[in-house]
Amino acid sequence: MVFRKLPGVSASGMGLRLSQKFVFLLFLSGLVTLCFGALFFLPDSVRLKRIFLSKTEVQAVTVGSDNDVREHPKRPGKEQEHLRGMTPAKGDSKQKSLSRKPSVSHEEAEAGGKAQEDMALSRSKPESASEKATSADHHGASSDAFSFKKFQKCLLKATLGTDGGRPADPQTNERREKVKEMMKFAWDNYKRYAWGKNELRPLTKNGHIGNMFGECGLRGASIIDSLDTLYIMGLMDEYNDAKEWVQTSLDLNSNGEASLFEVNIRYVGGLLSAYYLTGEELFKSKAVELGEKLLPAFSTPTGIPRGVINLGSGTSWSWGWASAGSSILAEFGTLHLEFVHLTELSNNPIYKEKVMNIRKLLNKIEKPHGLYPNFLSPVSGNWVQHHVSIGGLGDSFYEYLIKSYLMSDKKDEDAKKMYYTAMEAIEANLVQKSPGGLTYMAEWRGGILDHKMGHLACFSGGMIGIGADDGAPEKRQHYLDLAAEITHTCHESYTRSTTKLGPEAFRFDSGAEATATRLSDRYYILRPEVIESYMYMWRLTHDPKYRDWGWEAVEALEQHCRVESGFSGIRDVYTMTVSHDNMQQSFFLSETLKYLYLLFSDDDLLPFEDWVFNTEAHPLPIVRITNTLFSEGSESFQECVTDS
Repeated sequence: MVFRKLPGVSASGMGLRLSQKFVFLLFLSGLVTLCFGALFFLPDSVRLKRIFLSKTEVQAVTVGSDNDVREHPKRPGKEQEHLRGMTPAKGDSKQKSLSRKPSVSHEEAEAGGKAQEDMALSRSKPESASEKATSADHHGASSDAFSFKKFQKCLLKATLGTDGGRPADPQTNERREKVKEMMKFAWDNYKRYAWGKNELRPLTKNGHIGNMFGECGLRGASIIDSLDTLYIMGLMDEYNDAKEWVQTSLDLNSNGEASLFEVNIRYVGGLLSAYYLTGEELFKSKAVELGEKLLPAFSTPTGIPRGVINLGSGTSWSWGWASAGSSILAEFGTLHLEFVHLTELSNNPIYKEKVMNIRKLLNKIEKPHGLYPNFLSPVSGNWVQHHVSIGGLGDSFYEYLIKSYLMSDKKDEDAKKMYYTAMEAIEANLVQKSPGGLTYMAEWRGGILDHKMGHLACFSGGMIGIGADDGAPEKRQHYLDLAAEITHTCHESYTRSTTKLGPEAFRFDSGAEATATRLSDRYYILRPEVIESYMYMWRLTHDPKYRDWGWEAVEALEQHCRVESGFSGIRDVYTMTVSHDNMQQSFFLSETLKYLYLLFSDDDLLPFEDWVFNTEAHPLPIVRITNTLFSEGSESFQECVTDS
């Protein structure tokens, strides 16, 4: 081969260019080294590492194949709709895929940078929150480590009562045992046919994954939701099976899309509750680890989180059906209880800071007629629509205001003020009386009332009841009466159906009262809200009618929803020719059966003096504070529960 001399280039000139190339290559290699060093050593590079590390370096547990799972026949209410805040917009019933996060604006980019700083702060601690949670009680090495033994001493009463809450009355105890049998039956069939999946399909005897936790996301929702129910019922073999699954198979590193709201109330809430009831460090470390994975959802200009998050990448976006990319009131307003406890267990203030920031923004913006609309832009911080509901999309926001106050040992004055101010606006604008004398909560659309009440809104009887004591003294009896009236109305929605189970929504117009007038509202999916209010009203009044009403519900569930291999929702509560929806919802095990069990138990089982229930019925302890105020920057209840 002959090398030809390039025109105009001397030998000496060629040598000079080679030298320049050498310097350039040296500079380039240094730059590459610097980039990879930053990639692997900066604290918020974890997600980038996952891109480059081989799959063998990241262990993930795969729980079976889901190829055998057929999609559940479409029912009027979306399959992913939950008891709180997950009602899709009208006309979106066929929507399965959620729209992706839109292109990032300059404002959002700045917000993302702030969120990454928060994440860096969280991850750059000498010992991670989850590691600290795992080791603290065993070694006592950290002066600010949460001590479960000290926590137990902070409780005023025994968590499970003197005899597990067993009632002295034989009939009540027999009813309680029946509820326990229902739980064991539901659990055994879930374990037999759907173990590791999110929910059981009892007719086809297989498992369901669903969209709430992503097709490639979290698994075992029924397991996490059942942990505390199994424990308080004394089903210890079943509880131990559930605990072992959490230990060996709960994969929090899945690269799946999930509802921030659902993951928080079911998984974080379920794990927190299991820890506080049992002291098992496994549950604490898992809860804190999962809580950290939710933080990127807050990467918005306002700090209002988006509704959907990829737990692996941290990417978040709004629901495709949410108006103009909005965040949903019941979703970003139903984080406070769990996030305060994440801060308590991890000793990391970031979780509490996130939810306090939400509260600051809500206090700052104008509320139409004092009401909180259901859609808020996470970019501008403005309301997107003036639609107000105490049912789906809004419900648990109000619940968490009064429960935040109660959980703070009645020190959180901000939550108290927000709740009672909201109640005044609700009474002035939404509370209505039907011609037949039934009190109900209407919905509000830009000043126009829609005389409809959803099954979801029936939780409000219990909510108003537990808030009766702490408002203006002259209104105490008024609130108790209002709570009783709403609970009575919801009971009427059950008694006026053929099956004695309530429809998804019932109306008070065109001569109808407490009945569903639309075919699309006639279904029942094992929801707990009416029974929830029975339980609260029983404890507040000890009126025996609430236990009688609860037993009516048990009988109806047994007759119409119990099938060969579990419990199923039904498509029409107004016909005795039952059509089942083939879904045993995880909240049936977490809420419906737990509230029934508590209804037929003595009040010393999970006493209200020490416990509040999150919106998935997971009990969380009252944060009892010594010589401090429950406000931003306080010492929380570390004085009572930490090693020193």
